[in-house]
Amino acid sequence: MQNARGQVTSILPHGGTLVDRVLRGPLRDGALRLAETLPCIPLSEAAISDVELIAHGVVSPLTGFMVQEDYESVVSEMRLPDGPVWPIPITLDVSDDVAESISVGDQVALCDGERILAIMEVHDRYGYDKRREAQEVYGTTEDAHPGVARLYAQGDVLVGGPIWLLNEIPDGRFGTYPRYPVQTRAIFAERGWRSIVAFQTRNPIHRAHEYLQKTALEMVDGLLLHPLVGETKSDDVPADVRMRSYRIVLDHYYPADRVVLGVFPAAMRYAGPREAIFHALCRKNYGCTHFIVGRDHAGVGKYYGTYDAQRIFDAFSPEEIGIVPLRFEYAFYCKKCGAVVSSKTCPHSRDDYIFLSGTQVREMLRRGEAPPPEFTRPEVAQLLIEAMRDREE
Repeated sequence: MQNARGQVTSILPHGGTLVDRVLRGPLRDGALRLAETLPCIPLSEAAISDVELIAHGVVSPLTGFMVQEDYESVVSEMRLPDGPVWPIPITLDVSDDVAESISVGDQVALCDGERILAIMEVHDRYGYDKRREAQEVYGTTEDAHPGVARLYAQGDVLVGGPIWLLNEIPDGRFGTYPRYPVQTRAIFAERGWRSIVAFQTRNPIHRAHEYLQKTALEMVDGLLLHPLVGETKSDDVPADVRMRSYRIVLDHYYPADRVVLGVFPAAMRYAGPREAIFHALCRKNYGCTHFIVGRDHAGVGKYYGTYDAQRIFDAFSPEEIGIVPLRFEYAFYCKKCGAVVSSKTCPHSRDDYIFLSGTQVREMLRRGEAPPPEFTRPEVAQLLIEAMRDREE
């Protein structure tokens, strides 16, 4: 794929075209006046994220919330009805009362409180089986799973149809970082990168992450460090703290001309294998050619096998996915090797390893103790200790 100056700009978006559902200029002004006369559907935090993803092409080829045919195909087959791989239903739920006031063919406003975000043409209105979706998409019907709990809390009716974004979703916290595919693709083209690896994260970077990223950097032109900044579990490290930790690590330990730090404005679904495919396809839309899939990608608790998120890529041909998954083993610091390694490169026993669970790290931080430097950089540990202290005061 080339831009107007003939530069290579990486790969085609999923489906071949980068979707743009943002109205601008007079078209936007007229649509906003219309939207002010329409019934308003209030959006959850996750739905607001989905509106943003759709409008800016992050979930290309989707142009709106899924109609029933799309939904059923994705839940059952992990494909859109016309064939492209798609693992996660992107749907808009409403209550029974709201559903009764909406008919197919209507136009509605999508709102964040009293603020209109988008306009939607209703192409479908349908019921759905939440337990079936839970089992197919999340692999469990237990409401202890955060993704399933969110699903069960949704309204009982889904409405589908194309949307147009009228007002951007404000987020002053991360305005200096590239947020949308058109931005990252322009950066990659300007730098002349032909191959770009993306790293998805919802946690601060520790030394094992650093090892995976730098190993991948040996193979490609550049790294997109791409933390998710949408809704996550309440006990996850807040996005603003994570962003500061990434900046610290990049400023001190990475070559500046080979890394782009962006933000991924999606809500976390914790859907394990299916979400790994979703994350990969989104990064393909951002212009990446490779995607790091580590141990228990997008997992939570004990719901998924250690390498299920890697194996799911084998269900599709490389051409159908269109982005190369880099499958990494779990990494750790080995005292005998004196380095961060994996089971593929280290012959020593677990007694020589230094690795900590997320629970252990959180407990250390609460006590004001820094995890060992073999696990995390001291600068990051200090930031996390201070953030934990501020959060609990």
